[in-house]
Amino acid sequence: MNIIKKKAWQISENEVTPKELFEKRRNFLKLGAASIVSSGAIMELLAKEDLPKITLDFIKDKNPDNLKLNTFEQITSHNNFYEFTTKQSGVKDIAHTLKTDNWTVTIDGLVENPMEVNLDDLVKMFTIEERIYRFRCVEGWSMVVPWNGFSLASLIKKVKPLSSAKYVRFETLVDPDIFPDQKRGRFGVIDYPYIEGLRIDEAMNDLSFLATGLYGDVMPKQNGAPIRLVVPWKYGFKSIKSIVKISFVDKEPLNTWQKENSREYGFFANVNPNVDHPRWSQKKERVLGSFFKQDTLMFNGYEKEVASLYTGMDLRKYI
Repeated sequence: MNIIKKKAWQISENEVTPKELFEKRRNFLKLGAASIVSSGAIMELLAKEDLPKITLDFIKDKNPDNLKLNTFEQITSHNNFYEFTTKQSGVKDIAHTLKTDNWTVTIDGLVENPMEVNLDDLVKMFTIEERIYRFRCVEGWSMVVPWNGFSLASLIKKVKPLSSAKYVRFETLVDPDIFPDQKRGRFGVIDYPYIEGLRIDEAMNDLSFLATGLYGDVMPKQNGAPIRLVVPWKYGFKSIKSIVKISFVDKEPLNTWQKENSREYGFFANVNPNVDHPRWSQKKERVLGSFFKQDTLMFNGYEKEVASLYTGMDLRKYI
């Protein structure tokens, strides 16, 4: 029997589902209705709440900080995915072109056990968890998401990096037939493929996560299906989508936005309310669905878990 010890950062269980639906479900069960109605009726109730069916088996997260989740609709309707479009509300309408069947991930570089593996087989190697994380975009908006997936550290331990590996480099799929902006070639919004990277110690931190779903279902295409990185103490552009390659390297990768504009975007991209973007303040953020802004937290609220990674570093310099 596995004893799962909850981490201090883990965000209450009734918050995994929006409170209104949770209360409806609880009352529904109190009345004993679940034993006399068809499963189809239950599915109809879920559909009315705009939630996906729970298709994944996973270890549930708890929510000691009592964070309020954003709705499934909000999470899947406001997306940055430039391979499709720069219009955040438009990604969901065209992301159906992304083909995720038989997805293969290559893991190479300075490791003992390189592999090229079908994603379905890769996922079976690990325990699938739910991680309820804050998500903060560099543009000043934020949300709280119930991701499903597995820890990046568990993958790293399996492939066994060599001592010379100092960084992990991630790469997004390149397929102009799928992604409209890639079809534009050198006239695209950014230079493809999209690249991101982490130091090995950042990648090994327990918060670093490879997400393959959200809200208990497979990852929506507009959110980075079928597998994406989630690094909750960093701005959202670090959480690269639709990963096809993970490489262990000895030199710091040049991530896409640093390559595009190094004055505005750095390698680390830690959420820091004390360091403004050159064109706007980072002191506050607007949670999707909220009218008023709230204060942004250092490291997006995960200071206790990650501050030690940057001891002695000038975080105004290493942005």
